[in-house]
Amino acid sequence: MKLIHDNKLLQQAANEARGLAIDAIEKCASGHLGLPLGCAEIGAVLFGEILDLNPSDTKWLGRDRFILSAGHGSMFLYSWLHLSGFDLSIEDLKNFRMKGSKTPGHPEFGETPGVEATSGPLGQGVGNAVGMAISEKMAAARFNSDSAKIFDHKIWCLAGDGCMQEGISAEAAAIAGTLKLGNLVLIYDSNDVPLDAVAQKTMAEDTAMRFESYGWEVSKANGHDIDAVRKALSAAKESTSDKPKLVIFKTTIAKGIAEVENTAKGHGEGGAKFAAAARKALGLPDEKFYVSQSTYELFKKTREANLQKYNQWQEAFKNWKKAEPKKAQELHFCINRKDEIDAQSLLAAIPEFPADDKSATRASSGVVMNALAQKLPYMITGAADLFGSTKNYLKGMGDFSAENNAGRNLWYGIREHAMGAISNGIAYYGIFEPSCATFLTFAGYMLGAVRVTALSRLPVQFVFTHDSIGVGMDGPTHQPVEMVSILRCIPRLNVIRPTDSEEAAGAWASALARKDGPTALILSRQNLPNLSMIDVKTRREGVLKGAYVAVKETAPLRKIIIATGSEVQLAVKAAQKQPDVRVVSMPCMEIFDAQPQSYKDEVLPKCSEVVAVEAGISQPWYKYADRVVATDDFGFSADAPYLFDAFNINESAL
Repeated sequence: MKLIHDNKLLQQAANEARGLAIDAIEKCASGHLGLPLGCAEIGAVLFGEILDLNPSDTKWLGRDRFILSAGHGSMFLYSWLHLSGFDLSIEDLKNFRMKGSKTPGHPEFGETPGVEATSGPLGQGVGNAVGMAISEKMAAARFNSDSAKIFDHKIWCLAGDGCMQEGISAEAAAIAGTLKLGNLVLIYDSNDVPLDAVAQKTMAEDTAMRFESYGWEVSKANGHDIDAVRKALSAAKESTSDKPKLVIFKTTIAKGIAEVENTAKGHGEGGAKFAAAARKALGLPDEKFYVSQSTYELFKKTREANLQKYNQWQEAFKNWKKAEPKKAQELHFCINRKDEIDAQSLLAAIPEFPADDKSATRASSGVVMNALAQKLPYMITGAADLFGSTKNYLKGMGDFSAENNAGRNLWYGIREHAMGAISNGIAYYGIFEPSCATFLTFAGYMLGAVRVTALSRLPVQFVFTHDSIGVGMDGPTHQPVEMVSILRCIPRLNVIRPTDSEEAAGAWASALARKDGPTALILSRQNLPNLSMIDVKTRREGVLKGAYVAVKETAPLRKIIIATGSEVQLAVKAAQKQPDVRVVSMPCMEIFDAQPQSYKDEVLPKCSEVVAVEAGISQPWYKYADRVVATDDFGFSADAPYLFDAFNINESAL
């Protein structure tokens, strides 16, 4: 039976949620009032009647997912999570934006019960929602049976004018329409007032027509009319159309604070100084952080109704596990994968490469991926129209499409930023582990997403190929001399640049075994000979420690050459002529820096000179080296060997 509350009680809940937002933002003199006040009726209906949630089981597989893409309006989400019964108290709301609280300025994944994604950079949440919708479709295709639909829920996302203006939302919406993600509902808070000025200064488009052209189903409603909101959201929830849904609600920003509503001043905390008058106008008492007993009772009824759905799902899930033991075992493995595998078991699953192998590391990475994907059903991958070049296609595992939701290869088109955010959404969902690929020079297009990946400690692998001036004749636009250094500046991101096929194997074992964040794999376009003079175990396991002694000195140690990627080859050749020189391969600074000091001292003992070499920016290497052989300028179009000599990145410089 469909749950419908009395409209007056829902309106009361909406006004009390407005009061919570006003009080929290007034208390800390910081925050964003516009969305929490403007979307209060939407929140009342959405959390009061529409979403299938269980606050007592925040990891319930059958729950709806809600993402607040416009994360600056975080008090909207915190207020409704509190009212819905999540572990978020009035005291937590009072500590809004305070150090160590459950209510940070923008929602953060893992910090607040009920928050499904870290949001704040506008538009990221739209991409996250598309990733979650892909995950739900993929899980349904993989695990549902004729007797039970274990995965049959919706992904909901609330976005504002700012999210719609960001290009990432256009990229994500276009791919969602192509893939016919009918399980996705995007709620658009259309108040026409971004931060600086009214939207008409910067938005002349017809958003509804734009989304219809993407293949979306579009509806419009008054965002302050409870009946209209209920009708629009219920239609989206009950629709069986294979088109994603856009529900455009016309709203008034900061509604309830007459002095600033419908103006740019209503976006932030400017209206907080009118809090007392606003409370009175909303029919609220002088008591701050006030919630009536009738509102708590209303949401108690919502929880009871949702608990019935939850219990029915649990019974169906129990019967499904008995009827489908293989699927149940695979699902368990996917969910608990970080407890089921380790780097050594992954290395054991990767065949050794021939001693005379001369593959580019982008090619050997593809070989490694395919070997592991046979054993790891949660591995999925995608590329920004570059599978043929980035070599990360999983052979024989199908392409995810509107017709085949079970495929494990995602074709993103040339949409790097959305690809990053969609990958994050897949990771947030928690069943599949995504990788995605493009040329390293285009990593800049998706840095916003990569940064959030690291912030949220998501298990995502970024495959960046064509890694240096070794790209050659394509010229400086495609020679990413600066990008590895930029990526190394992102906290919690492991950046691994392997030198040959065996180090590529170690890189993938490290990335997939990692439990606390993402990895960027930096891979060559040009062929690189297998360093077969160094045994396989040393190279593979050396990556797991970030750096290792590749060539040990045969005379009293005078100099250490630290190298990474293709430049290890140069260092090895130079050391062959200098018996008092040690070569250290350092594929990953971040992993090496995390090693015990005793290991770091063993690899890099004191000596007369430490030289680092990399075909990129020199700056990061000075924390280890006295001298750096590198390039601090852009390259130019020429053969790769000529470029290396032109920048003096050669044996004679070492």
